[in-house]
Order: sequence, then C-alpha cells, then structure tokens
Amino acid sequence: MVNLIGTYECKVDAKGRLMVPAALKKQLAPMLQEGFVMKRSVFQPCLELYPMSQWDKLMMKMNGLNRFKKKNNDFIRRFTAGVKTVEVDTNGRLLIPKDLTAFAGIGKEIVLSSAINIVEIWDKDKYENAIDAASDDFAELAEEVMGNDDFDGIS
Repeated sequence: MVNLIGTYECKVDAKGRLMVPAALKKQLAPMLQEGFVMKRSVFQPCLELYPMSQWDKLMMKMNGLNRFKKKNNDFIRRFTAGVKTVEVDTNGRLLIPKDLTAFAGIGKEIVLSSAINIVEIWDKDKYENAIDAASDDFAELAEEVMGNDDFDGIS
C-alpha cells in the first residue's frame, strides 16, 4: 500500500522538467523502476502522478465498466484524455509533457502535494488559491467526510 507524505515546492526548467525532491524521491524509490502515469485531475486544475501499481488497480476497476453504456464510454474517454507514462530519469528529474503543462497552467514554480497514493502537481499560485478557497469550508467538509460515528480515526 502506498501512503505518500508531504508537500514540496519545486521549480520547472525551460524544458518542463522538475527535480523530484529528495524526501519524495525516497518515498517513491520502490516504484521508480515501474514508472508512473501522469494525467489531468478530474476536479482541479492540476495534474496527478500515479505510481504504475496504483494506476493498474484503478484500470482494473475501470475495466469492469460496461463500454456499451454511453456514459461509461464517455467517462473512460474523458478520464484517460492526455494520460502519459513518465519516468524519473537518472538525474532525478521528471518531465511534464507540454499538453499537461498547458492544462494545469504550470509556470516555473510548482507544488508537489501528496494525496495518499498519488502526487498532485500544481502551479504554485493555483495551489495556494485552492487551499485558501477551501479553508473556509474545511471544517464542515471534514465533519461531513470523516465525522461519522463509525470512524475509528484520529481526531
């Protein structure tokens, strides 16, 4: 099971490469050989980086959808639009494809934010705006999502 931790600020070079921070690279080390999948986020103007093992689990679930139902077929097409396989090179860099850079509006400064089993890749300003915008509603959201009586989590 993958449980990534941390938020990291990085810079993107002129070719669209980012240097994976050492702390994140250490967490990703067991997955470096199998590679990653990068895609557009469904809900936010950011990118998602899936370790291949996590992507494969998601694709198994999606393979269970009946493709003869139009809404399933439309969902699969839109969900996988722009999907790319990517690797961390021997210098510890990750190339963000140009079409995905454009989708997320990524500039020179970015944020890599762990989201349990994936990494979100954000333009720094967009990330800060998304966090600020959500802060007012976060207590209510936390209660709605995690506040049921059956949850044995940490308060």
